[in-house]
Amino acid sequence: MSRRDGRVDSRGWPLVTTATRSRATTLVRVRYLLKLSRPRFWPYLAGPVVVGVAGAAASVPELFAPINFLLFGFFLVPANVQLYGVNDVFDQDIDEENPKKEDKEVRYGGDRLVPAAVILSSLAGLALFPLVSRVAWPYLVAYFLLAVEYSAPPFRFKTTPFLDSVSNGLYILPGAAAYAVVAGSHPPLSAVVGAWLWSMGMHTFSAIPDIEPDRAAGIETTATVLGETRTYAYCGVMWLAAAVAFAFLDTRIALPLLAYPVVVFGIYWSEVPVDRAYWWYPALNTLVGALLTMGLLTRIVPPEAVLP
Repeated sequence: MSRRDGRVDSRGWPLVTTATRSRATTLVRVRYLLKLSRPRFWPYLAGPVVVGVAGAAASVPELFAPINFLLFGFFLVPANVQLYGVNDVFDQDIDEENPKKEDKEVRYGGDRLVPAAVILSSLAGLALFPLVSRVAWPYLVAYFLLAVEYSAPPFRFKTTPFLDSVSNGLYILPGAAAYAVVAGSHPPLSAVVGAWLWSMGMHTFSAIPDIEPDRAAGIETTATVLGETRTYAYCGVMWLAAAVAFAFLDTRIALPLLAYPVVVFGIYWSEVPVDRAYWWYPALNTLVGALLTMGLLTRIVPPEAVLP
């Protein structure tokens, strides 16, 4: 290798060029944003899109409409960058006491990269509005409002007990929007209520590991007010209520949801630390979501049509 090509020095060692440093810096920033966006939780926003499409589609072509892929793509990564970016910016002081920021997540340090990424992700979301039917607009507007105001002033719902739980219905709004886009009509009310209750339980369960850090930071949440034991009960009640709501639509949909109260009470009565069990839920949610999706798809393609 020639010394004149700029790749090695007189000792034969690779040169660190400006271009190399730039690529390395870009890679570090991309990795930081990806970790900030909580990849383990990506299905929490993108998964409801899949379920919503499966529940609304009446034919195979409707399943594979290009707008469905755009919605899925946005809620898979950019929406998570926006949601958790806003959260980390406005929780900078609180997160100093949060042990999750040491390994599972990242701790925001004031870098302008995060606000810039949030703005770009928000613009990508706004670009969806001209591409979808107007019946989906209320769900998208509600999503963006709650995604920002959950963490940001003036409302900052996450610091108000019970409103923090209710506002986390934001996670099911991508699915409601996807349903509206495909069906051209609003999703069934019982499905929206059931999914909203499920999301409330999921959010409050995720707040249990943060009870002590939040109390140390002077933050009040549903979990800090109720305490650990009553928060377990609250989650169980929300998940049971979600199953009941879905039963008004279809009892077969309600059955997989009964796994949530069973699992949460099993965790409570076991010796499994909640901060460990918390990380099992992405797998449980993915499994339940897959079962719901496959069940909904049987309306379009009956099992006997594909089974030998």
